[in-house]
Amino acid sequence: MKNSGVSALRSVEIGVRDLEAATAFYTGAWGLELAAETAEARYLRGTGPYHHILVLRRHDKAEMIEITLGAPDRATVDALHKGLTGPDSGGAASEVTAPGPLDGPGGGYGFRFRDSEARRFTVVCEVADGKDLGDRPNRPRKLSHVVLNSADAEKSAALLIDKLGFSLRDRTRMFNFLGCNSDHHSIAFAYAKDATLNHIAFEMPDLESVMRGAGNLRDAGHPIEWGVGRHGPGNNVFAYFIGPEDFAIEYTAEVFQVGDAYKVGMPDDWKWPPGRVDHWGISAPPSDRLKDAQTRIRFAEGA
Repeated sequence: MKNSGVSALRSVEIGVRDLEAATAFYTGAWGLELAAETAEARYLRGTGPYHHILVLRRHDKAEMIEITLGAPDRATVDALHKGLTGPDSGGAASEVTAPGPLDGPGGGYGFRFRDSEARRFTVVCEVADGKDLGDRPNRPRKLSHVVLNSADAEKSAALLIDKLGFSLRDRTRMFNFLGCNSDHHSIAFAYAKDATLNHIAFEMPDLESVMRGAGNLRDAGHPIEWGVGRHGPGNNVFAYFIGPEDFAIEYTAEVFQVGDAYKVGMPDDWKWPPGRVDHWGISAPPSDRLKDAQTRIRFAEGA
């Protein structure tokens, strides 16, 4: 896929009240590995090369803090920054910082901004990534996608499409799916009343790892809240859980790889037969507990 803008979803940062308990969960049952730490934060990696894919920060309440997007080089970072601040920017973003070196483990060169619903994003390149550890059973490779609830999903999607180089991949009655590389989607916006987090998805090597990972979570006292099943848009396998402090999280695998000839689907292309919520029709619908968790986490102000 050709792309002159953002090329990857790199990481998310979340605020948690109990940093030690959250770290124990994500480095234990969930399968991530500690990459770096400070007095107030833990940086966790998957088996892929990214320095980290999840940041846990000590916070006064459970909140989403930031989404970090990767760009291939400084020229792209600078061009994206200009698109958000130049005369043709249209005021699509606010609190846009100047491009420059970024502090913290992994470093890099980039800038931050907030979108029209006050979500904070970072665009970065030149992060001090490590060695790809290779696929390991039950261990996430990377972030697969983040789904965000939005009171104006079209406007939120337009910023990423028009200014950051994302492409619309599919639109359903409930979601806009956006991609920035060959993965079907890296970010999706759900039609909702408020701008909150819907869920964070971690990519596993294959269906077997999703199943084994789900079994490990159940053994550790974390029941499957939805799944195991297979989605429509993206065709990915899924199993949903609720992590510490009510963050909705997903194991996923086999995300559809999009080529230049991919035809964007519209709501009429994505309808399930009565009684089904996925391709297989085996799983029960999402639990009430999951549906509640998918609306309660807000983005931090002033973080």
